[in-house]
Amino acid sequence: MRATTSRALRIALLLVTPLTVLAADGPGDDEPWEVLVSGYAYFIPGDDDYLQPTVAADRGRTHLEARYNYEDRDTLSVWLGANFGGVSGDLEWGLTPMVGAAFGQTRGVAPGVEGWLAWRWLEFSTEGQYFFDAESSDDRFVYFWSELSVAPREWWRIGLVGQRTRVYDTELDVQRGLLLGFSGERWSLTGYLFNPDQDDGVLVVGADYAF
Repeated sequence: MRATTSRALRIALLLVTPLTVLAADGPGDDEPWEVLVSGYAYFIPGDDDYLQPTVAADRGRTHLEARYNYEDRDTLSVWLGANFGGVSGDLEWGLTPMVGAAFGQTRGVAPGVEGWLAWRWLEFSTEGQYFFDAESSDDRFVYFWSELSVAPREWWRIGLVGQRTRVYDTELDVQRGLLLGFSGERWSLTGYLFNPDQDDGVLVVGADYAF
């Protein structure tokens, strides 16, 4: 489900951050932190609506992140990762392998990854994790959120989205849907409609702000 971090805006932030392939040292003393605050409101038929907030901070290779209501409701997870990225002509990419721990209603640890690939007006982004539940090995679970979108203009995009989650019950193991997003220099607003052909379609509204 997305957690994580922003989509289109996250890509812009990673490009601003001085990332290079196999050549970046640690951040200098004068290199600023890039902070991204996001919130995703879930509107679920027949269930309680909820908000999933995330705060991410990047400085050079260093990536820090905190999520709430991502692995489960009333659950906080914290993450540490390393940023990698590159640009080759019109092709741009970023990859952030991470490790995290969750506390609250659900407890455990997880390896995870966030990544994106952009070519001209086409963009693919994904985030995922394999969660090891601390109470039962039977509760291990793969979470992911992926998007494929096109941006006819710099300020808006349209595309497809898919996710796998267990924060709320759904008839589909992998949910799929549509997205429509708008963005400015430091903000983005995106609407997602999962399972539009089902009676239990889920509406998600996400907002991001960077500073």
